[in-house]
Amino acid sequence: MSHPTDGVSRRAVARAATAVGLSALFGVRPGTARAATRLGPRTLDVSVPSAALGRSAPVRLILPSDFDTQTGRTYPVLYLLHGAHDDYTSWTRETDIEAFTEGRQLIVAIPDAGPTGIPTAWRSGPDYEAFQLQEVPALLARDYRASGVRAVAGVSTGGYGAMAHAARHPGMFAAAASYSGILDTTAPGVPPIVDAIVARENLLPRALWGSPVLNLLTWRDFNPRARAAGLRGTSLYVSGGSGVAGGSGDWLPEALESALWPSAHGFTDTLALLGIPVTTHYYTGGGHSWAYWKREFSASWPMLARALGVPE
Repeated sequence: MSHPTDGVSRRAVARAATAVGLSALFGVRPGTARAATRLGPRTLDVSVPSAALGRSAPVRLILPSDFDTQTGRTYPVLYLLHGAHDDYTSWTRETDIEAFTEGRQLIVAIPDAGPTGIPTAWRSGPDYEAFQLQEVPALLARDYRASGVRAVAGVSTGGYGAMAHAARHPGMFAAAASYSGILDTTAPGVPPIVDAIVARENLLPRALWGSPVLNLLTWRDFNPRARAAGLRGTSLYVSGGSGVAGGSGDWLPEALESALWPSAHGFTDTLALLGIPVTTHYYTGGGHSWAYWKREFSASWPMLARALGVPE
């Protein structure tokens, strides 16, 4: 059950007004594609006027190989979420996801999550949760023949988003995977990490969920561990490194990985107490970087593929 927070009604009014303003400005419904830029035979960037964000925001799409010829077919969607201080181009920049999905007959959607990569409803600001879970799916169903079958995976703050989205919206995703995600936002030492991510983008930390003490109910409401019961029936994969040995030699990503290690274990321990199955891969060492996340995506792919109903 969601806990009410002060300011919700004001945000709702503001977003409704924004929706009207966007419709008048762009001449389209929020969530409707305004422009698409083709980047390759299957890859394109779509600009989406968003009432939830109060601006247009991008989503990168990788379409199925037979999208243009099988015009009566619908496709499952794999949502890939980016991490902090990165953007919606990261998965195609850092991985071979375009080549990997060739012939597998699914849509890959990589939506914007803002500079912090925290895809949530901000207390004072944009609602990336609504953008990713309402506006982007509506666009995909309407314009790109997306079916109702979905899976979600993410790195770092995107790993947070994958588990938070699936937990807060039970049944929306058949599978969710987190690679080095922030999976217990109220664990000791984690709120300062979240605050630092926000502050690094010159944003006020309290704009996210408020104070982790005074607004604890809000922090809990958006916390994957606190909402873990909502993951029952969803196929799950969680991975992360200890970050203390055997890493890349770069102390910062190893230190961050180490700091998130206890919260990830706390999250999966809670799943165990609830009797919710999860596949875990906890490894010694490792850093908070794509060198490890690419490997973990490959390891989780069979689970994601089965959930999506596509070839492994």
